[in-house]
Amino acid sequence: MVVGKRVTGKARHAISFLIMLFLVFSSFTNLTFAKSSNKVDIGKDTPKRPFPQHVTYTEGTIKPNHVSQDEMDATVARLYDEWKERYLRQNPYDKDQYYVFYNHNGESTNDPREAITVSEAHGYGMMITALMAGHDPKAKNYYDGLYRYFRAHPSEINPQLMAWQQAIINDEIVDVNGIDSALDGDMDIAYSLLLADKQWGSDGEINYLKQAKLVIDAIMESEVHQTDYYLKLADWAADDSKTYGIATRPSDFMLQHLQAYKMISGDERWNKVIDKTYSIINDVFAEYSPNTGLLPDFLLKDLDTGKFKPAHAWFLESSRDGDYYWNSSRVPWRITTDYLVTGDDRAIAQLSKLNSWIRGTTADNPVNIKRGYKLDGTQLSNNAGDAAFSAPFTVSAMIDEANQQWLNDLWDYNVGKETAKGAYFANNIRLLSMIIVSGNWWSPTAPSLDHMNNLLETYITNGEVNGPLTNQLTNSLKQAEHQYVNGQQKQAIKAMEDFIKHINNQGLQKHITIDSKRVLILNAEALIQLWTD
Repeated sequence: MVVGKRVTGKARHAISFLIMLFLVFSSFTNLTFAKSSNKVDIGKDTPKRPFPQHVTYTEGTIKPNHVSQDEMDATVARLYDEWKERYLRQNPYDKDQYYVFYNHNGESTNDPREAITVSEAHGYGMMITALMAGHDPKAKNYYDGLYRYFRAHPSEINPQLMAWQQAIINDEIVDVNGIDSALDGDMDIAYSLLLADKQWGSDGEINYLKQAKLVIDAIMESEVHQTDYYLKLADWAADDSKTYGIATRPSDFMLQHLQAYKMISGDERWNKVIDKTYSIINDVFAEYSPNTGLLPDFLLKDLDTGKFKPAHAWFLESSRDGDYYWNSSRVPWRITTDYLVTGDDRAIAQLSKLNSWIRGTTADNPVNIKRGYKLDGTQLSNNAGDAAFSAPFTVSAMIDEANQQWLNDLWDYNVGKETAKGAYFANNIRLLSMIIVSGNWWSPTAPSLDHMNNLLETYITNGEVNGPLTNQLTNSLKQAEHQYVNGQQKQAIKAMEDFIKHINNQGLQKHITIDSKRVLILNAEALIQLWTD
């Protein structure tokens, strides 16, 4: 008893101290939990891949080396802020929507002059806001508003695609000049939705991934030729039309977009589209521009040979439809991006010739880049100085270290232009080009364990992978990650091969959908190839 009292006496202070510690800890824990809960709520808007990203592109490619990475990031951020101030508009009749205004300088030169935007501009805006999240804390708000505007203006032919032009008439935003699509806007919108899924996740108000797949499938259904698998102009260009169904536009050759569509959809037809697109590039280059690498605004399929040739004058837009003009000014940017990100080098000869020709014809001075050329290199105009033509060459210069000084000069020339003095087309192309050149363009479907885990988690959540297959695939991915992190590459590859074996187990086919099976296998094989290389 004495011992007991003595222990109790000594313990009294200890117990009091422990109680105080418990209360303090409880308060701290509650506070921390509350903060954590808040973070969860805020986290839905917090970007997972915030600007800047500093992506490493294909080995051997270059970036400007006369300015620091921080300086490039700051320049891109400045250009974005200026872009947002000038072009991003809130719908005056629906505050939940935003659009990219494109008519500051009378870009809509014919009916109707009241036009405010086109799907091309909208696609640019959706990619830009998704990529600049992190720099702009309101990027998700803007992106979602742009998405709502897109969905408010569907094409009448395929409602998963966007009507190509809108105007404000009688205090209302209405679709004009045909309520149908344009391929370039649809392709950028689809790609932006994949970016948004990786940036903010798809468990919020908008399921970005689901919407991306809907648009991607619609592009395949309505804007890809169903027999020859080339990219058409729009959903209104019927396959059997001998006027417009035989046409394609090189500025729509967004090959890296196509690679992403393949990886996220698992649709093997995208491989046919990619192969056909590269084939067209090289055929036209060899036949019509072997000394310049230039591609025209529009191409038409010869019904006798099946080969594509430059369009005739006034095919669709102007007397320059068969020349390197305003549409094709984007070609060096669009085609080069695939090489930078995926390493696909099937257009490297055309791009190399394009670079050597433009350097030669300008005497390595960006000021001398003209507004358009014939495919043999003859200039169409004495006018120069438009970023719509010069900025894309900044991207193509990245493919070879021999272009280093040319790239540096192009960077300085393009970023030095005043946004307020430029047109919508030039400023949007310049911003997207400089995002790439600064190393801040990234692929939402690049093969990685993180991408595989996200895909599998999405399919499990949606019930597309279920039952015993859930644990088998989850465990295989965990094993692959464990081995890879520990430098055991062969064992990591073996775990991914087991992942594929589980998917192909005939006794478990009822636990996985056909679509999710295709996508998971395609991405697993890409990851194995990456590790093997």
